[in-house]
Parts: sequence; C-alpha cells; structure tokens
Amino acid sequence: MGKSRLEAFSDGVIAIIITIMVLEMKVPHGESLESLLPLVPVFLSYVLSFVYVGIYWNNHHHMLHTCGRVTGPMLWANLHLLFWLSLFPFATGWMGENHFAPAPSALYGFVLLMAAIAYWLLQQAIIASAGSASVLKKAVGRDWKGKLSPVLYIVAIIASPWSSWIAQVIYVSVALIWLVPDRRIEHALRQTGT
Repeated sequence: MGKSRLEAFSDGVIAIIITIMVLEMKVPHGESLESLLPLVPVFLSYVLSFVYVGIYWNNHHHMLHTCGRVTGPMLWANLHLLFWLSLFPFATGWMGENHFAPAPSALYGFVLLMAAIAYWLLQQAIIASAGSASVLKKAVGRDWKGKLSPVLYIVAIIASPWSSWIAQVIYVSVALIWLVPDRRIEHALRQTGT
C-alpha cells in the first residue's frame, strides 16, 4: 500500500476528531454575553486540544514524507496513534465541563501521554522500515522534544490532584514547545533530495 492512502485515512480521522471536539461545545441558552461565561473552560480546553491535534497532524504529515513504503507494523502503529487521538474529544469535553478539575485534568494528561508514546512507536516503525538509510532517524536525531514531552505529561498527571492548574500550565507549555516550527524533517529531506 502506498503512503498516500495511509495519509488520506489519517487526515480523515483527524478531521473527524476536530469536528467532534467542536460539536461538544453546546450553544448556551441566553442572548447576553454573560451566558457565554460558563463555556469559557470548555472553549479553553477545546483550543488546547485543537492545537495538540494540529501539531500531531502537521508532524504526522512530515513524518510520512520520509517513508517510501508502508509496512504492516506502520499500519498498526498508525491505528494505535489514531486510537489515542480519537479520545481527545472525550478527555477535552470532560476536562472543560468540569472546569479543569483534578481527575479530568489527570485523564487528559494520560491521553496526551499515550498519544505521545503512540507517535513515538509509529516513528520507530517508520525508521525500522527504512533500515540504516532512514531519513527520519537522521532527522529526529536526539529528539529532545519527543523525550521531554512524556516526562512533562507524567509530572502534570502526578501534579493534578494537588493543583490542576499546574497540570494545565504544563500542557500548554508542551504545546508551545511543539508550536515552534520544527524543520528537522524538511531539512533532512532537502539533504537527501526527496
């Protein structure tokens, strides 16, 4: 199977995830601006999750450009990643509806952690399929962001029962780290002429 089919399927699932997240925001009953106030936590959790899904979509797109063929392990690793991404709407909704309470904040962090692990597994499957000539392996190098993110998610999960706001600051910080354009894959592809 070509990588375009895998990418198209993944893009479709990610688009549905974003659609489900926005549909979780219920229209308030009332015409005043004050009627929007209870939706602020829901909206903020949506924005955070939208950014995370966008980061995954962008990096997934770049990562797939490094592979020449799709293998069985890559298919399963990709499905594993999509599974955890598909839980974003639930975790986002629960956290927002409960105003960033400790248990929903911890669950949100757990979903982020598992998505990060699933992404790493997909990355490793792509690297393994290319062997020693892996463009992706060269591109990710030491991958400090990929190693730091799960550690920060674990810290946030542990901090949630004491201060869910510390957890939220950590989640936002990790998103900001990944929002900085990462040109490693583009640079590696240019060097190889692909």
